[in-house]
Amino acid sequence: MPPIVSTQIAARPRRFRISRRMNLVVGGSIIALLLAVALISLLWTPVPPAKMQIIHKLQPPLAYGILGTDQFGRDVLSMLMVGCWNSLSIAIAAVAIGGTLGSIAGIAAAAVRGAFEGLLMRICDVIFALPPILSAMMLGAFLGPGRATAIISIATFMIPVFARVTLATALQAWSRDYVLAARAIGNSRFTISMRHVLPNIMSQIIVQATIQLGLAVLTEAGLSFLGLGIAPPAPTWGRMLADAQTYLALAPWLAVLPGLAIALSVFGFNMLGDGLRDVLDPREARR
Repeated sequence: MPPIVSTQIAARPRRFRISRRMNLVVGGSIIALLLAVALISLLWTPVPPAKMQIIHKLQPPLAYGILGTDQFGRDVLSMLMVGCWNSLSIAIAAVAIGGTLGSIAGIAAAAVRGAFEGLLMRICDVIFALPPILSAMMLGAFLGPGRATAIISIATFMIPVFARVTLATALQAWSRDYVLAARAIGNSRFTISMRHVLPNIMSQIIVQATIQLGLAVLTEAGLSFLGLGIAPPAPTWGRMLADAQTYLALAPWLAVLPGLAIALSVFGFNMLGDGLRDVLDPREARR
């Protein structure tokens, strides 16, 4: 084989490794920036986000404030900063609850198998038939719109996602030699699940959680757009989009800015998830 061909083959894995690292760096940088903005908003914003200044309403960016004002004269930058905290906190809480419950159910089903596994899959099918927005509408009729309604609705949809992923990866772990050896020396199914199965599938759960965070942010924005999220006057990206519909011709930045914030967060979580998958999955690292 000519030397030039071997050089191309040797250079290809390095190029792929650089690409994988870029996913992790880019995604991690975006999410770190958003988390920093969210935390800063708890201590400081340029203007109180609920402060109305009607005399300065619908001012374009840089005319009054860095990103202008809305129809009530509220500072758009301050609203975006507080909306970042509200959107991310709901998404993180929902994925944490849904991921924990779903992972526990998946690990238990892999250990018990039989009727319990079949029952879990049927429950997951039923939950999948009810989208988060529809379940939020039903919960809103009983609980009323609010943070808890949004978290419960999104978490309920996340449970079957994590249950299926955890079950599939846990079943693979149960067929490994180290699990067979642990069973041979008399370890209980609970001990095997906690000491051997869970640590070896944790990387897949982390990757899945990162990717689902992007979906959770998007879902929260949809719920807020429909009025099922946090009650006003607390700002969220989804409600900012809903309020901007009437003023698209006069003040397009009111819709563009929160839309970009949502898109950036979803893009960041997806890139971070891809990067973590490439780093944590040994099969990807060997390719």
